[in-house]
Amino acid sequence: MKVIEHYKKATEPLISFEIIPPKRGGSVKSIFESLDLVVDTIKPPFIDVTYHAAEAHVEEQRDGTLKRVIRRKRPGTIGLCAAILHRYGIDPVPHLICEGFSKEESEDALIELNYLGIHNVLAIRGDNTGSQTSLLSNGTVNKFAIDLVNQIQDMNRGEYLENIVNAVPTDFCIGVAGYPEKHFEAPNLDWDIKKLKDKVDAGADYIVTQMFFDNSAYFNFVEKCRDSGINIPIVPGLKILTTENHLKSLPKFFHLNYPDELANAVDSDPGNAKQIGIEWAKQQSLELLENGVPGLHYYIMGDPQPALDVIEFLKKK
Repeated sequence: MKVIEHYKKATEPLISFEIIPPKRGGSVKSIFESLDLVVDTIKPPFIDVTYHAAEAHVEEQRDGTLKRVIRRKRPGTIGLCAAILHRYGIDPVPHLICEGFSKEESEDALIELNYLGIHNVLAIRGDNTGSQTSLLSNGTVNKFAIDLVNQIQDMNRGEYLENIVNAVPTDFCIGVAGYPEKHFEAPNLDWDIKKLKDKVDAGADYIVTQMFFDNSAYFNFVEKCRDSGINIPIVPGLKILTTENHLKSLPKFFHLNYPDELANAVDSDPGNAKQIGIEWAKQQSLELLENGVPGLHYYIMGDPQPALDVIEFLKKK
């Protein structure tokens, strides 16, 4: 089922999760152990699987020459999505990114997903590593997420990069990202929402937000989106703080802010950071549900237990 159909048919807010593939050479066993735990607690309607851009570096060869090597640290998104679909009967949502991929590679990935019966994707630009021009000497690229949304919609109309006679249209549901505290490259929130509206007008079916810890930022973001004419579901994305290091690492990598109350609590009792974070997430999630969100999307990555603790709390409410 498409993600947007899950939301339309839901009689209560949906709970979904996002995971990250293992590093190159790693085992998928731990991923399945985490998902087994999730499914035993609450079977989500869909699970997102992240994608990561390739990185390039130069290696010296035995003959002394230099060679540019391109490698993805976390391959396997499509394979992991196929496993989720067939192992658990849960709709996977692979992330497709612009960064480090040509349009031809994106089309190939979409064709593979279509063959596998996977009809949901989250279209994002990806972290700007500067690899678009350095990695791709041939072929065209999608510079922004809206370009990728347009490419997917073209395929949904049966329009491929090559002029293929009687090409069969795909049928992808397209999610896009939203930023309650604005994308760090945007000059202001209103400008960022205007760009989000462009993606919606291009054919995005739903929005999932970047993580945030202050619900007022989400509520303000949704209000501004509605005022701009965005009427599709806007799903809050939540990350649970579990270590003192999150006070520095999450703002550094995700450009978010912590409420003073949460930051001060962790700073004064760092050894209890995990429980403080879980308790914060319980109240944050409860407030969001009480205000009618379409669902809660937890970024669990490798450890689902903190999110499952929150969900068990919510079940009792």
